[in-house]
Amino acid sequence: MHEMSIAQSIVDIVNDTLAENEKSKLKEVAVDIGEMVAVVPESLQFCYEAIVQETEYHNAVLNINVIPLKIKCNNCNIESKIEKYAFLCPKCESTNINVISGEELNIRYLEVD
Repeated sequence: MHEMSIAQSIVDIVNDTLAENEKSKLKEVAVDIGEMVAVVPESLQFCYEAIVQETEYHNAVLNINVIPLKIKCNNCNIESKIEKYAFLCPKCESTNINVISGEELNIRYLEVD
């Protein structure tokens, strides 16, 4: 379960970021997770809550935004969402494509008081 290590990394980043301002109280952490990262949002949520349960972040919300897997075809120039990891253009069936979203794993923002 790599969700536990991802949740721990989120908490570590929050700790490092808020260390500069000890009076800040964390209200929310928003993360973007691409479909290709293969993170189960419910598992990440569970792991995050388990880690922060006995900390000053226990009331902070984890907001998970799942980013769809999208490609751009280099032959016909269309952008489209990929279903079932079929990496070919749905219009011209070319495999000459670039992934343009769906590989993200970022903290989008921290909301503090």
